[in-house]
Amino acid sequence: MSGSAHISDLKLEVGGSGWVPVRSHFGVSSFGVNAYVASEAGGRIIGEHDETGPRSARHEELYFVANGHATFTVNGDEIDAPAGTFVFVRDPAAKRKAVAKEGETTVIAVGGTPGKAFTPSEWERQAPVLAFFARKEYDKAIEALEELRAETPDDPTVNFNLACAYSLTAEKSKALEHLRRAVEIDSDFLDNAKNDSDLDSIRDDPEFSAITGQADAARSSS
Repeated sequence: MSGSAHISDLKLEVGGSGWVPVRSHFGVSSFGVNAYVASEAGGRIIGEHDETGPRSARHEELYFVANGHATFTVNGDEIDAPAGTFVFVRDPAAKRKAVAKEGETTVIAVGGTPGKAFTPSEWERQAPVLAFFARKEYDKAIEALEELRAETPDDPTVNFNLACAYSLTAEKSKALEHLRRAVEIDSDFLDNAKNDSDLDSIRDDPEFSAITGQADAARSSS
């Protein structure tokens, strides 16, 4: 099915920046494509990452600055990128990030794994859920996340987002249960747990301290 949409109708606020879930909106199945918007100069557009982690697909990534002006950093090298600039990162191990030099800077990102059919990342599978969070429809987020968890019970992102959703609906025991599972599967979520305001309702619970303390100890010994 063909279609059209304006970027302002798709943008979600996620992690302090604007994420535009282009691929999931149109149901694109052959390649990955999304967009990112920084509303203010100095704002993060592309968070620092590589494509080699346990939930990465070793993508090649092509970025296009559609509006505004960005500065990319790829393996420590800065690239000045005004509107109209393409930035290609072939090596999946290369660290890359981008910040805005102007407000409303918009970057389109296209990615895929050479020689492999495209499959959405674990994180992107939850795009509809992020829309529910943005609209504070937490019951709908829980329903969608529980369906995803039934398919992939050991997905740490699903478990962490369930912890957030249950925390926001004051279902503390379920929030703590899923938080524990998330950090057991992937200790990287420990940092998220310490900083995500969605978990504020359980932060003072002794069980929260026990979960984060145990995860800290396990990570230190590994």
